[in-house]
Amino acid sequence: MEWIASAAFGLEGPVASELRALGLKDVRPQDTGGVRFSGTGADAFRADLWLRSADRVLLVAAEGEARSFEELFQLAGGFAWEKILPRDARFPVRAHCARSQLMSPSDCQAIVKKAVADRLSRAYRLKWLPEDGASFAIDVSIRRDRVLLCLDTSGDALNRRGYRTWNGEAPLRETLAAALVRMSPWRPGMAFWDPMCGTGSIALEAALMAADRAPGLVRPFDIERWPLLPAKESAHIRAEAEERFRQGMEREFLIGGSDIDPEPLELARRHAKQAGMESRVTLRQCDARDLVLPAERGVIVTNPPYGERLGDRKTAQDAAAALGALWRRNPGWTVCAISPESGFERAFGRRADRRRRLYNGRIECEYMTFLSQNQQKRDL
Repeated sequence: MEWIASAAFGLEGPVASELRALGLKDVRPQDTGGVRFSGTGADAFRADLWLRSADRVLLVAAEGEARSFEELFQLAGGFAWEKILPRDARFPVRAHCARSQLMSPSDCQAIVKKAVADRLSRAYRLKWLPEDGASFAIDVSIRRDRVLLCLDTSGDALNRRGYRTWNGEAPLRETLAAALVRMSPWRPGMAFWDPMCGTGSIALEAALMAADRAPGLVRPFDIERWPLLPAKESAHIRAEAEERFRQGMEREFLIGGSDIDPEPLELARRHAKQAGMESRVTLRQCDARDLVLPAERGVIVTNPPYGERLGDRKTAQDAAAALGALWRRNPGWTVCAISPESGFERAFGRRADRRRRLYNGRIECEYMTFLSQNQQKRDL
């Protein structure tokens, strides 16, 4: 079967890398967002369980063009839904439309719902579908008159790890936090710090990686109730992930974060406790200008405050300057920061060695890497 790991714009590369690391086949990043791959239901469940940077895992049901509601109805009704959906399946429909003849999501939802219901009613010889069983949410995406119909295996979005039940101001989504860590030079075993950690998402995502904990370990997925994934198989995959986490927690790692504001820091401590990482992640209140890092070498990954988010450009410039000063005081540390501020590098005090365009929600940002001074000397 063919699947799509959907992802925010700019994160297709990290998601493709994660899928390949899971041993999945025919991995193909898409220019419209997300990554396609081939595999079984068990492969899709493993992706749900382990993907850190993706939003959802979707089963591709049907594709084609539709410029009228009749064409959409025929496309949706032409797929053999009864091969996947049991007679009591719940199948809510959501739709997204862009630059197409069909631009009403609510109308497209209604058309697809009717087409699928008609197909299932005929297949199961039912006049009325109970829809009181497992959920098989249908995702309808129409872009430039091209229709993609998928079944959502994930249920809640994959950023719902289960450890963050309180949100501070401008929280960073867990999937983006994980992607920032993965795209940095940091690897498990290296020292890690976030000097402007807020509610702690970046440091916690690094800790989950260091402990080899599957991000979806403590939450359910819709696919676990689907007939195409035997219960024994999903239980075995979960047991493997639990054992990897048990072994991972026996390793030594140095990961922490700090923030000048005590309120988000308190939320970070709560999140660390809910993630089972309160004894493994160091969190302390400290101004980045006064911070003493805990090792000679390591990697900083951070989402500093910025003007568009706070309405205070001076605060953003001060944060960039503080990071630049921290980098200069610690020649063995690499700094990675995400920001939409055009003057970030000027305030930091030098140009980034690497940069990548990403989106934090709808805000276009640059993800900048300032290699350690020691690394720069070695490269010379």
